[in-house]
Amino acid sequence: MPARRANPFWQVGKALILLVALAILLALGTWQVERLHWKEGLLADIAERQSAPPVPLSAIETMAASGGDIEYRVVTATGHYLNDKERYFFTTHEGDAGYHVYTPLQLADGRYLFVNRGFVPDVDKAPEKRMQGQLTGEQTVTGLARAKLAGQPSGIPDNDLVKDIFYWKDLDAMASSDGLPKDKVLPFFVDAGKAQNPGGLPIGGVTIVDLPNSHLQYAVTWYGLAVTLVVIVAISWWRKRHPDAPRQ
Repeated sequence: MPARRANPFWQVGKALILLVALAILLALGTWQVERLHWKEGLLADIAERQSAPPVPLSAIETMAASGGDIEYRVVTATGHYLNDKERYFFTTHEGDAGYHVYTPLQLADGRYLFVNRGFVPDVDKAPEKRMQGQLTGEQTVTGLARAKLAGQPSGIPDNDLVKDIFYWKDLDAMASSDGLPKDKVLPFFVDAGKAQNPGGLPIGGVTIVDLPNSHLQYAVTWYGLAVTLVVIVAISWWRKRHPDAPRQ
């Protein structure tokens, strides 16, 4: 073993391994710092969108058609709710299990926009238990535009169309199960704002911006490991050159 350590090629090999390991740790830390700046910028952009004045529905349509990012932009739409075609997305709100009520809003041109009108507890899922909130006549809703999902998220159960319970927001399935023609349904949702509904249900303004931002902790971890590696190598180097030094 001592002869192997004296081998210069072995020493160079160890040095290269340590340098590569250090470079990887520093690169990972730097990448997390870059991700941190990106995430902070994204969160600031979303906050700015949410505080901006509402735009007409046509502006969101144009942006979506051109591939623009419509998420969390404030929009206003006017039409008639088709209350008999509600669809229910299983969720929780302030610790209570229940549903977000997605109702088609029929626009003046005959097309449909699915609106997340807000949360109802499980015991109030049936429309007859919240008749005051079943708005009739022409209604104007102001809320946040939400993009259509490209597909079923990993780990999420299949939607139960028989029981009308959605576990992921499948716009096409909501439309088809309602008997609405696909080409007449706008390719995005709107989450209604906090304006109170008669009777208090559904509870609007339930949009959650769920963008975890743990990049600072990750950066500290990777940089910390890099520092630890340097310290360990330095201690090892010092001990080899001071074999008689007392060790604690």
